[in-house]
Amino acid sequence: MIDKVSVIIPTHKRPHFLNRAVDSVLAQTYNNVEIVVVDDNAPDSDDRRHTARAMRRYKSSKKVVYILNDGPHGGGPARNRGIEAATGTYVTFLDDDDIYLPEKVEVQLRFMVENSLEMSFTDVFLHDNNDKLFEYRRHTYVTDCSNEELMRQHILHSLGPTSTFMVKRASLSAVGGFADVPMGQDFMLMWRMIEFDTNIGYLPVSYIIQYLHDGERISVGPNKINGEKRLYALKKTRRHMLDYDEQKYLDFRHYAVLSITSKRSKKPFDYIKYGIKAIWISPAFFIKEAKILFIGRFKANHGKVAQPLLEEGVMFTGQPANGLVANTSLSLR
Repeated sequence: MIDKVSVIIPTHKRPHFLNRAVDSVLAQTYNNVEIVVVDDNAPDSDDRRHTARAMRRYKSSKKVVYILNDGPHGGGPARNRGIEAATGTYVTFLDDDDIYLPEKVEVQLRFMVENSLEMSFTDVFLHDNNDKLFEYRRHTYVTDCSNEELMRQHILHSLGPTSTFMVKRASLSAVGGFADVPMGQDFMLMWRMIEFDTNIGYLPVSYIIQYLHDGERISVGPNKINGEKRLYALKKTRRHMLDYDEQKYLDFRHYAVLSITSKRSKKPFDYIKYGIKAIWISPAFFIKEAKILFIGRFKANHGKVAQPLLEEGVMFTGQPANGLVANTSLSLR
């Protein structure tokens, strides 16, 4: 494989994590990568100065491009700025506080090339502040990569996050890149790609670690709550694609997300209010989701989560990793 892959890293108020993210891309087993760091901090801020200081480490690197925005524009516009500057045939994304494992680009690119895909997505590892795995988020419900089925599963579960995506740059340009919204940018991009009948595949492995930590987060507060309500309204425009139970699950999940967000935002009244609504819609879904969450956390805490080995396309079981592309299960090899 000779295709260049551009990795877009928007950064905002996290200079202390940035080097870790960039270094994880420089450590990729696939060599032909370009790293585009988009500094979305205010020009006169301490965060801009600290970020510039962190980026000095890569001054002599031909693989790293450093772009300075004229002010905070948000994650969507910052990623779009990176896409405009990118020169790779393929584009991937990484948040400034997360990392790629060494084989991420190589394995996903091979899957893309061998199956003539325009876009692919993978699973993701979630780690806590102590770098301890607490959840392996898998899209096990995806069994068919036709665009109609992907839209159904996207409405029900959200096929993301952004760091799991690899996309042909030309395909990104065709859909206009990321939407300028305060949250849900990854959801909206996948929605657009499916609507444009993009050839999308799912690779059920993870070479990405997403960190959930303290500090400024979009997953709490009014942005998250208003964003979830906006996405729920959008999903309801495709409600006719769902059967009765799926429609109930869509409603249940909406209020469950609002309840959890309210708890994180320290709004106990809303936490209880939305929680009661979720349980009222379906006690069965509540029990099922709580069981899945409990078992997943238990397995993670006791080292029983199946992780891919750091070898080409090999799962924890030692079997070749299979990917799904338009109704067919295909091997990486």
